[in-house]
Amino acid sequence: MSDTAASGGPDRPPIWSRPERGSRGPAPAHSRDAIVAAAITLADAEGLAAVSMRAVAAALGTGAGSLYRYLSSREDLLDLMTDRAVGELRPYPQVEDDWLETMVLLGRRQLALFGAHPWLLDVIHRPTGIGPQSLAWFDNCIRILEPVRCPVAAKFEAIAMMTGVVSLFARRESAAGAFSFAGVDLTAYPHLVAAFSQPPGPAPRADLVERTLRSLLTGLLLAGSTEAG
Repeated sequence: MSDTAASGGPDRPPIWSRPERGSRGPAPAHSRDAIVAAAITLADAEGLAAVSMRAVAAALGTGAGSLYRYLSSREDLLDLMTDRAVGELRPYPQVEDDWLETMVLLGRRQLALFGAHPWLLDVIHRPTGIGPQSLAWFDNCIRILEPVRCPVAAKFEAIAMMTGVVSLFARRESAAGAFSFAGVDLTAYPHLVAAFSQPPGPAPRADLVERTLRSLLTGLLLAGSTEAG
């Protein structure tokens, strides 16, 4: 088998279209779902780097070789983990007759998901990780945006941008307090010196995420609607 095939490359069908396990070998001791659940538990506790076939197998009380009856590679496992986590966005919220507020709620739901699974930020953009749950998410977003009169390309762009912005907020929250100018000599940076010499002003409003998402979505979609008209 080629290295590309072994890693689930373009000459190999996606993991979701393959059988749960190979047709050969002893009866399965575990399910694919159990393997993915164990991997997610490990990633939540120790980070994505801790997720290896050996570590997941150890968590299940078996040998790493046994997992290859269900998966071809760690890449397959990451794809399954991603899609399983995206499935936690269900049930999708809905504000009747208000596509903007519904999309903002979906963005909030995404932010909570990244908070529950910080490792997801590092795999969510993998093209191979678009499985059934991810497709259902996109399908739901397109359904919500049906009333908006703009090109469908603008809608997909808005959905992608929303996820990107939410990802940035999630990274900011996970890194809160990790960055500071304290103890740094700013003498050579006059604009920073001037900025820090001013009163700090009020703290950022708690609804910054929602305000940002509303501005982003209306800017992209309503501008697209005007262009379409």
